[in-house]
Amino acid sequence: MVFASLVFLLFFFPLSLLFNWLHGNINYKNIVLVLFSLIFYAWGEPVWVFLLLFTTLVDFTMARLIEKNENHWRAKMYLGISVFFSLGILVVFKYSGFLCGIFTDITGYSVKAPNLALPIGISFYTFQSLSYILDVYRGQVSAQKKYLNYLLFISLFHQLVAGPIVRYSDIAQEIEKRSATWADISYGVNRFAWGLFKKVFFANTAGTLVAKYLEGDLGALSISEAIMGIFLFAIQLYYDFSGYSDMAIGMGRMLGFHYLENFNFPYIAKSIKEFWTRWHISLGSFLRDYLFTPIAFNKRHWGKWGVMYALLITFALSGLWHGASWNFIFWGLYFAVLIILEEWFLNRIFKFMGSWLSHVYLILAVFFSYPLFYFTDFQKLKQYFFILFSGSHPWQKTGFTSDLLEHIYWMIAAIIFLTPLGKKMGVYLIQKLSNKPAIIGLANTIASITFLLIAIALLVAKSFNPFLYFRF
Repeated sequence: MVFASLVFLLFFFPLSLLFNWLHGNINYKNIVLVLFSLIFYAWGEPVWVFLLLFTTLVDFTMARLIEKNENHWRAKMYLGISVFFSLGILVVFKYSGFLCGIFTDITGYSVKAPNLALPIGISFYTFQSLSYILDVYRGQVSAQKKYLNYLLFISLFHQLVAGPIVRYSDIAQEIEKRSATWADISYGVNRFAWGLFKKVFFANTAGTLVAKYLEGDLGALSISEAIMGIFLFAIQLYYDFSGYSDMAIGMGRMLGFHYLENFNFPYIAKSIKEFWTRWHISLGSFLRDYLFTPIAFNKRHWGKWGVMYALLITFALSGLWHGASWNFIFWGLYFAVLIILEEWFLNRIFKFMGSWLSHVYLILAVFFSYPLFYFTDFQKLKQYFFILFSGSHPWQKTGFTSDLLEHIYWMIAAIIFLTPLGKKMGVYLIQKLSNKPAIIGLANTIASITFLLIAIALLVAKSFNPFLYFRF
């Protein structure tokens, strides 16, 4: 089940809200949320619910044992068991085929990978579980005493299958005690409606055009079509994932949960380092706190070489987290190398030349990363760059201009809302109506209803409705 579906919008989510609001008792609310979350997760592949229940039980038990044996060698043993178990399951389901392929390439012996379907959202809830167990070991949070409450933390359907990655410390108090005011509900509805609109109107439209340009015969593309295909993929990826995050944050707020922001207009950044503080913030902060910092600043600190080594490892694993393929690893390393070059000399050049140059650099650098992210087939990746740089393909083909003009207003709107300008325009228009809170609230309500109706109408009319980050 996906958020941008009629079943979810018209039945599942309204029912979850209704049952949640029937009683104020926190235990009742938690039971209701767990049941709806398990139903949500079981909608596509019911068997993986048992895997989710088993892994959460193991981590819940290990966390209790770690806390009980604080400052004892057994605490480290229980931590190792939990980490090995969580990562082991992730490796088996997500990376076994990739690893078997590497083994076959190195040794020449063919090893058949197990034919396992990837449990939806396993990368996200594995990282949430790891952050919890590590925080308990570090003494930064207390171990949860009730399995039901821990299961709720891991299984919350708002962010279970595509994030944002929520840390236990962020919502620990709200698991035990929470309430949603009318202001929370209003904000949540507005945020959800805008996220759904971004997903259906921007991401789905872009995805249809991306498939038109990049899923067919690449050899028949002109240079302008190749550029447009990746440009549209950049739009699709941002609106797909940020729209999902908006919906998750909005749904959480309606029920009394305050999830942290996951996107902050990444395309206005002026360096790769800044870009990664604005894009998928929950993943970036997780990798920084639990991987980069322990490697770069351990007891055997190696200075700038340790930082460089930590960057390469962190971004390589970040790429691998996105997919079990070499292209994702190279995609991560590409960003790591650019950050290192920025620290060495690029930032000084941009400071001298002006901020506009650094922004142009950021846009171009991110643009050239997306073919690595999109094409898992290296032959297609090679063919794509051949189109751009060989000089053997025409700049433009007949019909491209008409395609561009057909979607020009949609494209202008998509670009505007990639930046804070779109938000500022909306605030300005509402404030022009009136500065009275009641009028502003009414305007927000009308806008939310409009977004919802447009999104539902588009869902009824179209069948193309993927969620890119489900595969991660």
